[in-house]
Amino acid sequence: MPRGGVSTQVLTGAVIVIVGTLLLLSTTGVYDVGNVWRYVPALFILLGVWALYRSGFRNVTGPVILILIAGTVQLLALGLITGAVIASWWPALIVLFGLSVIFGHWRRTRRVPSVTTDDFDLIGIFGGSDQRVASTSFRGGTATALFGGVEVDLRDVEVADPPAVVTATVLFGGLEIEVPDEWLVDIDILPIFGAVEDERPRRPPDVEMKTEPDLILTGFVSFGGISIK
Repeated sequence: MPRGGVSTQVLTGAVIVIVGTLLLLSTTGVYDVGNVWRYVPALFILLGVWALYRSGFRNVTGPVILILIAGTVQLLALGLITGAVIASWWPALIVLFGLSVIFGHWRRTRRVPSVTTDDFDLIGIFGGSDQRVASTSFRGGTATALFGGVEVDLRDVEVADPPAVVTATVLFGGLEIEVPDEWLVDIDILPIFGAVEDERPRRPPDVEMKTEPDLILTGFVSFGGISIK
């Protein structure tokens, strides 16, 4: 987690815990959460705003779509708009989807942003986020993909005190990590209806194998995939 800030994974986990707790209170009848439940969409609005801020406004499309959808649900829950209004304006979602396709193409044709940092915190929500990291004392980072994708290039980093640790949370999305060819990666991911693949070519038999990993990849993937390249 980058110094001086809250990890996106911590914030995302907190939102999930709050929603789960409210559901549990409701289903068990311990507490009437009707009034509180009306304001749950506001949590996802805050999550979208946080994703915009943490990405330096490079990852725009996904968080903006999340903010708009959650904002619409919030206004509907508060009775500030009606279903008829949503029925009239739903084609705007098609427009937003088209803009996201155009923006995604533009992102693929431009240079991937490069940062000099010892750790990173990336999030892709209903969209994509990518970054190239350069560091001589790399420690690790966090990557969160929720209905989106995250790409991180670590080929220009050096691990001063191995192993570095990258924690991944992937749900209905994908994560792609590029690492140096000589790195030994220890995969400690819990896959539930998901997959993790090390797609690098096998080392020649005459190359001495390392005994200690350069990188530990840990976390969780469900209905998605993680690939190491």
